[in-house]
Amino acid sequence: MAALQTPAPEAAQASERPRIDRRRTLAQRLRHDWPLLLLTLPAMVQLAVFFYWPSAWNIIAFMDYSPHRAFWENPIVGFAWFERLFANPYFLPALGNTLKFSLAQLAFVFPLSIILALVMHSVVSTKIRSVFQSVVYLPYFFSWVLVVTVFVQMLGSDGLVSNLMLQSGGERLTFMTDSGSFVFLAWMQWVWKDAGWGMIIFLAALASINPSLYEAAAVDGANRWKRMWHITLPGIRPVIVLLLILQLGGILTVGFEQYQLQRQSVGFQTTEVLDTFVYYRSIIGPESESFGTAAGLFKGVIGLFLILVANSVAHRLGEQGIYQKS
Repeated sequence: MAALQTPAPEAAQASERPRIDRRRTLAQRLRHDWPLLLLTLPAMVQLAVFFYWPSAWNIIAFMDYSPHRAFWENPIVGFAWFERLFANPYFLPALGNTLKFSLAQLAFVFPLSIILALVMHSVVSTKIRSVFQSVVYLPYFFSWVLVVTVFVQMLGSDGLVSNLMLQSGGERLTFMTDSGSFVFLAWMQWVWKDAGWGMIIFLAALASINPSLYEAAAVDGANRWKRMWHITLPGIRPVIVLLLILQLGGILTVGFEQYQLQRQSVGFQTTEVLDTFVYYRSIIGPESESFGTAAGLFKGVIGLFLILVANSVAHRLGEQGIYQKS
């Protein structure tokens, strides 16, 4: 019995080793991690210059700001610019268009990225997958100027489809100038440009699923649909929830270039969103910089509120969300 209680030589040596204190001072951490900090320095500088410093100027939304006088000489006016913003007759139509475009993009483009990822994940041929991924993902790198130009050349009144319709005895196509179908037109442009980016994200999430789960389910008699419903979708559910929360946070930011480029052909009543509203009313319009800053701060507060609410709902449903509970 005494021999059985004698510790092994390795265990005895391990017990005799002095314990290493893993608590290090700040100076020691800096000396140890300075290469990593140096790598993150450009990103930190970019955030400081293009995000945190401009964000500090949101205070001018509560001031009668003028760039022609010293900053401390601008009087505080409270919420006067917000009252003027909400009383502007063009604000509510721009807000309605923004919500309409955002909800349409959320309801149609977001699920399409998931469907594309599921289709690509089921393709066995590696060559077909790589070619399809490249073709679908490539438009994401195109600017909105190029995207709108391609649609004009294809679907415009003098475009390829219109000329083919004229040659076959039909009428000239007016799809690009019809305000009633602009939401569908914008949806086509979103799908062509952004669906591939979402597909790549979901494909990366699908790659993290253990293949042995599919093999075990197939042995148990589960068909392809059951494997997708019980293994694939639960496996990418955290990524779906995360991206959905982030998209809800930017629901009032639908972009500027896409609507500005088509403003003249479709009409400003149809394409006016909050970003173009700020541009035409504040930057080149009669309102001051404080008016545009108030509109931007309104967008930020609404986005923050939606993120907090959506993240709380995600926690109640058992998901991690964008941050964990403290």
